[in-house]
Amino acid sequence: MDTTAMTIVGLNGSPRGAESRTRRLVQAVLDGAKERGAQTSLIDVCDLDIEYCTGCSVCYATGECIHDDDFGWVFDTMLDADGIVMGSPNYINGPTAQIKALIDRMADAIHCQQFTGKYGCAVATAGGSQADRVAAYLNEVLTILGATSVGAVDAVLGSDASSLPAAELQAHALGARLADAIITKEVIPEQDAIHRAMRERMQWLVRAHKDDWAHQYEVWEQKGWDALP
Repeated sequence: MDTTAMTIVGLNGSPRGAESRTRRLVQAVLDGAKERGAQTSLIDVCDLDIEYCTGCSVCYATGECIHDDDFGWVFDTMLDADGIVMGSPNYINGPTAQIKALIDRMADAIHCQQFTGKYGCAVATAGGSQADRVAAYLNEVLTILGATSVGAVDAVLGSDASSLPAAELQAHALGARLADAIITKEVIPEQDAIHRAMRERMQWLVRAHKDDWAHQYEVWEQKGWDALP
């Protein structure tokens, strides 16, 4: 592909702003991808106004959300990107509430498998443990949205000042890996099987609710029921 057209967005779920170590890892991934020719951008999710999902199912029927906030443009940025980097510190063995609020607003995208063909990765930090658990969760989110994950950097940083630069080097390499996967349209067999299973499951679900979920049924009709990545 033309690498000048390759776009990758990074989402930092840490509320610590310029002091965020997670932000530094997200940026390192973007820097690695940029060296491969990607156009990159970083979004600090905690600076945004993103309301909680209410489970009203309006988006299933109409494709629109009842909330008028920053979610729409963030989601559009993700849809326009070839690659997505998700990052969060460990907050009691899970991601931050702010990035979880963003994720929870994407149920419509899961039903419609709207990230099919995209690639992603995750970074997570922790003071003492479970950074790997958070990174794995973020990658799982990308996968169930339809994207292919190329890896993660999980850094338990504690009070060791030398551990962050080492994690940044790993994140930089992960960014190059992400860009290369986009360029080559890499297929990872294990995830391809997951995508196919999710596609079949979501097709069945939307078919079963076609009278109530008109928007989603229309999306799947446009895709073609048997369309695969």
